[in-house]
Amino acid sequence: MTAKLPAPAVLDGRVVRLEPLTPAHVPDLFAVAQDPEIWLHRPEPMPETEEDMRRLVNKLCGDPHTTQFAVIFKETGRAIGSTGYWEVSGFDESVEIGSTWYGSAYWRTAVNTECKVLLLDHAFSLGFVRVVLKTDIRNLRSQAAIERIGGVREGVLRRQYLRRDGTWRDSPYYSILDDEWPAHRARLLAPRQ
Repeated sequence: MTAKLPAPAVLDGRVVRLEPLTPAHVPDLFAVAQDPEIWLHRPEPMPETEEDMRRLVNKLCGDPHTTQFAVIFKETGRAIGSTGYWEVSGFDESVEIGSTWYGSAYWRTAVNTECKVLLLDHAFSLGFVRVVLKTDIRNLRSQAAIERIGGVREGVLRRQYLRRDGTWRDSPYYSILDDEWPAHRARLLAPRQ
């Protein structure tokens, strides 16, 4: 039996709140999206206008294969990025965390770790047994972040799709299993010495 895609929900943490993505988030997202480095490894180009961002948000909101969230930075109450769950074909009881991006001011902060903890906790609480993550093989920062939260590299999807520059993207493929997550979660949430 295949698990269903998680329904939209609000996932509340200490630093961030994940809430269902809507067009109301467009102005905040556009404001933090104006750094070309954010879009370097993404399939879509950097939104040059607020209307470009609106089209991207509407596309994600209308895609039946994803449950997309706005990442709200609780200190300001503003959206600083987006992340979501995606269907995984070929595997029972699996879900993917993907289409994640944040404004570059929030890189190397508690934001990504807390988002992943919230998403992983929620997925496993719903009965999923495997969470998948993948990224562009050129995106070493993202690969390191996935490995840091406990992602096990399973292999590389070769020539997954064409990048905007006409080259082929290879995608390292990672997973975290439900019985592995408690130890990773405890390590990630342990007070730093």
